[in-house]
Amino acid sequence: MTSASQSRATTGVAMHRPAIQTVTAAVGAVFLLVGIMGFIPGITTNFDEMRFAGHQSGAELLGVFQVSVLHNIVHLLFGAAGLAMARRVDLSRLFLIGGGAIYLVLWLYGMVIDHGSAANFVPVNSADNWLHLGLGVGMMGLGLALAPRGPGRAGDGYRG
Repeated sequence: MTSASQSRATTGVAMHRPAIQTVTAAVGAVFLLVGIMGFIPGITTNFDEMRFAGHQSGAELLGVFQVSVLHNIVHLLFGAAGLAMARRVDLSRLFLIGGGAIYLVLWLYGMVIDHGSAANFVPVNSADNWLHLGLGVGMMGLGLALAPRGPGRAGDGYRG
């Protein structure tokens, strides 16, 4: 035990976890849950039409969002990354802002491609596109709003 953690333990002062880390963990957990749900028949309709990738996948999460094996794996990996990055403030900020930027790019991509073409390899549909816009704006907004201002405090993991 370090002297700082001994000091907290003996004084009974609980260590405060910054909100950005809590939000990052929650977002990561939701992505992980969505990735799992994408592999559950019933929650994912037309499950027998799921393909590894491509617009031919007829499976839809909650009967709305087009998914494929690749799409579900991306959600699982994104969720695991969020949970891992929630351990530090600087990584939490990177996950939220960087992940939000990725979702905005995915939204733009989904808006410009022909959903019936080979370019729709993820795959995405109109519902996915609008969800990606909301995720992008929401994640970036949270990352910017919850990021610590000024120099980081000792021990919070914030670097810059």
